[in-house]
Order: sequence, then C-alpha cells, then structure tokens
Amino acid sequence: MPNALAQEKSPYLLQHADNPVAWLPWGEAAFARARAEQKPIFLSIGYSTCHWCHVMAHESFEDEAIAALLNMHFIPVKVDREERPDVDKVYMAYVQAMTGRGGWPLSAWLTPELKPFFGGTYFPPDDRQGRAGFPSLLRAIAGGWANERDKLVAEGERVLSALRGHQDGVAQDDDGSGGKPLIEAAGTAFEQGFQYFFEAFDPAHAGFGGAPKFPRASNLAFLFRIAALQGADSELGREAVKLAGATLRAMARGGIHDHVGGGFHRYSVDEGWFVPHFEKMLYDQAQIAVNCLEAKQATGDERFAWMARDIFGYVARDLTDPAGGFHTAEDADSAVAAGAAEHAEGAFYVWTEGELRSLLGDDFGFAAAHFGVKPDGNVPENLDPQGELRGKNILAMPRGLAETARQFRLEPEAANDRLLAILAQLRTARAGRPRPLRDDKVVTANNGLMISALAKAHQILGGGADEPLAYLAAATRAAEFVERELSDPATGTLFRVWRQGRGTAPGFAEDYAYLIQGLLDLYEAGFEIRWLQWAVRLQATMDAVFWDAARGGYFNSAAEAADIVLRLKEDYDGAEPAPSSVAALNLLRLAAVFEGERADGYRGRGVRCIEAFRAQWTRAPHAMPQLLCALESALESPRHVVLAGDPAAPDFRALAAVLHERLGPRRALLAADGGAGQRWLAERAPWIAPMAPRSGLATAYVCEDFTCQAPATSPAELRRQLGG
Repeated sequence: MPNALAQEKSPYLLQHADNPVAWLPWGEAAFARARAEQKPIFLSIGYSTCHWCHVMAHESFEDEAIAALLNMHFIPVKVDREERPDVDKVYMAYVQAMTGRGGWPLSAWLTPELKPFFGGTYFPPDDRQGRAGFPSLLRAIAGGWANERDKLVAEGERVLSALRGHQDGVAQDDDGSGGKPLIEAAGTAFEQGFQYFFEAFDPAHAGFGGAPKFPRASNLAFLFRIAALQGADSELGREAVKLAGATLRAMARGGIHDHVGGGFHRYSVDEGWFVPHFEKMLYDQAQIAVNCLEAKQATGDERFAWMARDIFGYVARDLTDPAGGFHTAEDADSAVAAGAAEHAEGAFYVWTEGELRSLLGDDFGFAAAHFGVKPDGNVPENLDPQGELRGKNILAMPRGLAETARQFRLEPEAANDRLLAILAQLRTARAGRPRPLRDDKVVTANNGLMISALAKAHQILGGGADEPLAYLAAATRAAEFVERELSDPATGTLFRVWRQGRGTAPGFAEDYAYLIQGLLDLYEAGFEIRWLQWAVRLQATMDAVFWDAARGGYFNSAAEAADIVLRLKEDYDGAEPAPSSVAALNLLRLAAVFEGERADGYRGRGVRCIEAFRAQWTRAPHAMPQLLCALESALESPRHVVLAGDPAAPDFRALAAVLHERLGPRRALLAADGGAGQRWLAERAPWIAPMAPRSGLATAYVCEDFTCQAPATSPAELRRQLGG
C-alpha cells in the first residue's frame, strides 16, 4: 500500500511512495506526530537523479525488516533537496560539522523540535569492516533516545549553537586584510585567487586538483573576468584564458561530455575527465555554456561556440518542457535493456565493441580509433568499483580529429563529416534504449541560470541569421513560463517548483538571485523593458524577505519560516554560486542604470553584500570566485552603452553584435527605443531621455561615469570607441 508520498508531485518523493517505510513529507503533520508520539524524526534528503540515493533506497528503504525498525522507533520524513534547499542546507551544515564531509543521501536524526543530534550520508544495510550498518545504527539511536534522551537533545542544542555562533561570527572575524580599503583588499584577493588556480591547475589533464573532478563553472568565470579586466592579450590575461580554455577543451574531449547526445555529465570520478558520474543537471549545462561563450569571446576559437551549441541542442531536445520551462535533470541509472528489471549507472550511454561493430559496419574502425574503443571495454577496474561498466566503452576522444583524419588518409572536412554521420547513427540507435529517468520538475533558480545562458548565446553566437533569435525566443518562453506559473504578481513573490502545477514551497534566495540575473541578461539581449521592470520588482522582494539588515548579505530562507531551525547564508560558490555572490552583481548592475553613489540604494547594498563576506574571500578567495567577479562593478565607475533605435531593426542588431565580439569590462546596456521603454527608463534615469537615432540610423552612445563619446552609427565606429 502506498505511503503518504503518493500524494506528492516531486519525482524523488514519488520514487519512495511504494516503500514499506511509512514516509511523511516535510511539514507540520510529521512534526506534530513526532511531538505527540515523542519519537525522533529520521530525515532522509536526496534527489531523483542521485545514484547513491537509489542504492540506499534499494538496500534499506525497500527492505521490510529495516522499514519495520524505522516505522517503530522513528517518524520517517523524506525531502527532495531540489524542492527544499533551505532544509537541505541546514542539515547538511550539521552533518559536515559533525563528520567533516557531506553528500547525498543525507541522513539525519532530529528531535521533535527539528534539532539534529546525529547524522551521516549513505549507510550500508549490514555491518561492514567495523562500520555499523543501517539497522544496527537504528537500534543504537532508538536505545539512546529511550535511555539517554537528555544527552541527545543537549548534543543537538550544542551543535546548533556552534553553527549559529559560526554564522554570527563570520562578519565580525578578523579577515586578515588589516582594515584595508575595499580596493586594496580586492586587489590582493584577485592576485591570491589567480595564484591558487594557477598552482592547482593539472597540467596533464587540465582542471584543478585531482580526482574527482567537477566542472565548477565559477572557477572559470573568475579566470575569464581576470582576462576581461587585464586584457585577454596581456600576460596575465593570456594565462587565465589558457587555464580556463584548456579545462573546457579537456572536458569536451572526455567521457564527462556526452558526445552522442550533447551536454555534460555531473563530474568525473578520475582526474582525466574520463569516467563520469552519468547524471546530467540543468544547472551544469547553463553554467558550462556561459563558460564556453566567454571562451569564444576571449579566443575567437569556434570550437568553444560549438561546445555551447552542443549544450543548447541537448537542452532543447531533452530538457525543455512543452510549455517553455526547463526540466531539472536526467538520472545516471537506467535499465540495462528494454523490459529488464536490472538497472545500472551509465547503461544508456556506454557501448560494447560488438554493438558498435554491428551498428557502424565499415565506419567502426574510424569510430573505434577516434573514441578509444577496446574489445574488452576501456574502463579500468579501479574506476569501476561496482563492476557496472565491465566490458563497456565510454566514448571519449583521446586524440584530436586531425590525427584520426591522418590515420585514415582523410581531409579534415571529410573526417568531420564522417564523424558527424557516425554520431547521428549512434544517436538513433541509443534512442531505442530505455532512457534514464528525467526529473521533469521546473525549478525557478535553474531556469534563471538557463535564461542567462540563452540570452548570452543570442548576444555572442553569430551563426545563421535565425540562430541567435532562436536562443532569444527560448529564453523569452522560459521567462514567460516562470512569470505565468511560478510567480504571484499580487505579492511580487516567487515559488520554487512547478510540476503538473505550482508547488507550495516559496522561492528561496537563490531563486530570486538567479532569476533576476537571468532577467537582466534577457533585457540586455532583446531590450524588452518588461524584463528589466520585473527584475526591479523582484529585487525589492528579495531585499525585503532575505536581506540581513544587521550584517549584510542574504539569508537562504525567509525570517518567518517556522520549519527552519537556523537561517544560513551561503559563503561558498560550489556547483551553484552562493545567492549573495549573484545578488551582489545584480545590485551593482541595477545601480549602474538607476542611481549614482547613494549608500542606501542598489550600489550601497551591493557593496555591503560584498563586504559581508570579506573574511571568507580574503582568507580563501577560491571559495567565492563568483563573488569576486562582482568586485569590478563595485570599484570602478559605471560604464554604459545606450543603443537608440528599434531593437528589431538590422542596423540596431548590427551595433548590438559589436558589443559582444570580445571580452571586456562590464557595461550596462540600454535601449532608447523612442517608446514606452525609454520613457520608463527616463523617469528613473533622466540622462537617457534625450538619446535618439541620428539621421534615421540606429545610434550607439558609449558612456563612462555619465560622460558620453560622440554618437556612433556604424559598427566600425562603435568598435573603435570600444577599443577594438
């Protein structure tokens, strides 16, 4: 008989609806039952595409005996971390503080008042090598709750107090900058941040550090920002671009890249980007695409443009909802064959030599040479501890196409055509396999990131005349979806998720920060004033709900959230950037348009947001590379380019294209369209009012510190004014 999760919409919660565990969703019903029965809560947090979540579910949560232990002694509660990131971050902080590590599935035991007193991640179903298995642990905790409850409750209080003290003390700690002005502290942080990545760079495989290797996009964003500020042709700029570009190229060659279907897997378990953890996340696709677009700007290398198009093609085909929003992820696991009960990680993506030989015929030799295919599989045993990839081949490119072309005596263009035909065959064949589960919920934050990426693609990718417009159309459809389905215009608030209807969880700080960023980018791509207007309204809501008036920065959750025992502020740019890191730049971008130096306005709040984390970014600049990217706008005079004319006209678009040919300093981009948009802007920034086309031609006004150069009506003149 299904448990209470059968009434939920989350794919992750629905995966557990038929467990014998009497799961309850996170909420007052579960809390009230824990209080009434005076039982601890067992909290299990994961997400639908999490491999080890599946493993623990199969080993423990589907086991009748283990379920009986859970149901007898605890109130079992399941949380989808993508629906409730605020809950996840509180208890992840606890587990990391207690054990020194974290991850999913996250397992925590709470008092009925939601205070944690024990936790960990994955637990095996039996005792192994001196480590207690899950049933033994459940019995021990149940015994402790019955006989030493006061000690457990006191432990929960102690750890929460320590976490609260750490949170409160971050802004007050000596940051080691000796009270330097922001500009001096920022300069030191930039130097130390670059030095960290320079020294951590892996010269053999690219990327930073050793295994496992994650495509942490904020690292590359920081390096490209250095190149933009120093000049891509300067010594430091060239080195920054070299590190970032080499990392992207290595990722594109490796097994972390889905060569057949496009896009990138979550991370590689080895240092060479070869064996991936096969899940694919929307937030990775969006951020890696932006890295590729900036690499294209920095180098002019069309290979980076191809990488971005590869990602956008995958997202359009496999992660786009018919209504316009973008789905969250695809699982790593799938059935090993049609109708098979057995599932394995990577089953959808890997190939035996026999499969490839049979499918490709005369093209097999070319494909095998290019992708490193071996008769007995190409995955070393030490990288396949579960044995799921034995005899299988992960497609990767151990060498360039030019080398393969020489081996087969082909011209480069002919080799490329042959490779594309092979990939098309493989894509068709793979489509007949059982697909991994797609988590089809639409998350506001992730959609904000994808809107940004598509808006930038419209700006940067030339291609055919229709290509950039297709990216702009996709970004616009997604923004309209979020506006229609995930926002409440009456209150100005956002909701977190949509799946077969709007979810109940409110939007969190990351939802606001990422979406505001996306709307600012969307305005600068298509110049529809509605997106800038909405960004302004959302920023006001974000400030009202999440801003820390005492110390600066943004909390993850709202003050009135009764089910959150500790309000946290993110101080690390990980797989996704901290909300405050993104919000700081959003504020400074708004300040560049609407105000000067007012301390109580956007600029003052943006600077204070940066200062709130000074202790972190001065001690460990590499921990907050995304926040460092905002420092440029905090320290330099605002720069603007106002384009006067019809944004849909070819001459206007020709001028706009010049603005994105190269990496450079940040500029606020505005349209003086002669209509409602310009009137709205002029009410808030009067200096825009007189700007108009010259001689009937679209005209660019390049301004710095509110002083403008002579109007430019040709791409060549605009390029000259920008220093091109």
